[in-house]
Amino acid sequence: MEELVLADRPVWLLLTIAVVAIAVLLGLIIKVRLHAFFSLLIVAVGTGLAAGIGVGDVITVVIEGFSTTVGTVALLVGFGAVLGRLVEVTGGAQVLADKMLDTFGEARAPLALSVASLFYAFPIFLDAGFIVMLPVIYTVARRLGGSFMLYVLPSIASFMMMHALLPPHPGPTAAATVMGADIGLVVLIGLLIGLPTWYFGGYLVATAIAKRFPDTPVPALLGEPRDVPAEERPSFTAIIAVLLLPLLLIFFNTAMSTAQASDAVTEDNVLFALSRLIGATPVALALSALLAMLVLYIVPRRRQGLTIGGTLENLVDDALAPVCSIILITGAGGAFGRILTETGIGSSVADGLDALGLPLILAAYLVTMAMRIAQGSATVAATTGASIMAPAVLGGDFGSVAVAAIVITIGAASIGWSHVNDSGFWLIGRFCGFDTVTTFKTWSLVGTTISLLGFALSTVVFLIAA
Repeated sequence: MEELVLADRPVWLLLTIAVVAIAVLLGLIIKVRLHAFFSLLIVAVGTGLAAGIGVGDVITVVIEGFSTTVGTVALLVGFGAVLGRLVEVTGGAQVLADKMLDTFGEARAPLALSVASLFYAFPIFLDAGFIVMLPVIYTVARRLGGSFMLYVLPSIASFMMMHALLPPHPGPTAAATVMGADIGLVVLIGLLIGLPTWYFGGYLVATAIAKRFPDTPVPALLGEPRDVPAEERPSFTAIIAVLLLPLLLIFFNTAMSTAQASDAVTEDNVLFALSRLIGATPVALALSALLAMLVLYIVPRRRQGLTIGGTLENLVDDALAPVCSIILITGAGGAFGRILTETGIGSSVADGLDALGLPLILAAYLVTMAMRIAQGSATVAATTGASIMAPAVLGGDFGSVAVAAIVITIGAASIGWSHVNDSGFWLIGRFCGFDTVTTFKTWSLVGTTISLLGFALSTVVFLIAA
């Protein structure tokens, strides 16, 4: 789509339009109880018209924002939901839950889930990794009882921290690339800052918030729970193999891409081409789901002399049906975010902040935060914030550690302040069974505390290194 040229409107007017749009959206969802899918699309169109996007263009912008988001999310959610359903219905989640509780103890179950999520989140994007972890979280929560919040929020905190601060996730990787930072050093500094940020700003905050929601039930989004007899459950080795496959494939892709960027291999290298095919996150999840069908379902049933028939097809249908609504809502959130992006609100505010002469580390955080609030996507916020700040960073006399700290600051800014224009807000909230207000009080709050603490710690590193 060609770039739109909007009427010259003052920033204060665009900000007012954005604030009113968000207020109307929340009113439609919370007070009127209109479905979020319709509410988001209605407000997206209205906001575009009010901001000066032409009548002939506004629907095009909405459709492009919707299709871009759905194109990214639908495959991840679909394959992830099937994989998660297979792990749950075959008893694999029970095997993992038993192993985890035997190792860490029931009292440490929330911490165990959070630590497991840290490892699983390293190469896998937030939404895909979280969906695959869900059946294990569901199973542990059902077995131990109490509020679902106590088990799911610490896991969410882990995925958010890793997504924001550490390559190979797209936001910090793009920021590091734009600023010429050493990726390996960014990973080391990211771990140095990220681990205390996860524990103090994520895990402890998440468990404290969970105490305010003592009666939250476990959702049945992936289907009704089934207690699989011990003799019918897959082995621990089989489950680990299924869940590690996407990590290995994505790591393979990352390693080959890094080698190609450093000219160690060429683009026509067979391994590089293969990594681009099977290491893409949707393909890695699809291959893992197919492996789960074979290892966890087909082979065991053959050994037991059971027919497969249409039961596998029905199982996949049962996994996909509940997530269709989530995909549509997430796409509508992307459409609303795209409308706000086209208005130029975020860019105008970010340029103004950049021109104020603020300390570099503070300006990097505020510029990225403005982009995050304005358009919703953490990846877009980090990439845009880095692009705006890159001339100042590249033109300054900063060491590699200081530049890495700026990259982490930008990543931290990109994960906080999530609200209704963020597709992740709707995706995670719906998978957890949260209403809109509860999503603000949980997902948004945890992300913001991670953001602020990550910024504080990266500032300390920057001041020491600069």
